Amino acid sequence: MAAMDATDRKILAQLQENAAQPVAEIARKVGLSVTPCWRRIQRLEETGVIRKRVALLDPQKVDVGMSVFVAVRTDQHNADWLAQFADMISAMPEVVEFYRMSGEVDYLLRVVVSDMAAYDAFYRNLISKVQLTDVSSSFAMEEIKFTTALPIDGPEGS
Repeated sequence: MAAMDATDRKILAQLQENAAQPVAEIARKVGLSVTPCWRRIQRLEETGVIRKRVALLDPQKVDVGMSVFVAVRTDQHNADWLAQFADMISAMPEVVEFYRMSGEVDYLLRVVVSDMAAYDAFYRNLISKVQLTDVSSSFAMEEIKFTTALPIDGPEGS
């Protein structure tokens, strides 16, 4: 893909704010007519800059308001084990984020559940399916910042 210009970045900012807004509204806000704006959006989708457009749900209103950060350590560091583990985790709908880490923790999961009993069921399922050295859970007490918007213009002031 050709390098993104300032107009592409403005379009992305608008889509991150509200992907459901009409193209005509985005075009107006970024200073383009509708057709060139739509072509840019299509190009950004075709090149994978825009992976998908989704609805963000309120976790409390869909009864998964408890966020748990699960740190996993293992002594298994081979491709077969990782493939099995990744497949298993990917099939668990409670896991909304999954990272391979550097440092003391091998994998970090963000799990969303309704309550402690639901987390306990998740935990029991997790440890029954794969060999792990250590599983440590931290429960989020308060969500202070949450966004899906990526910083596309760099840090403020730069």
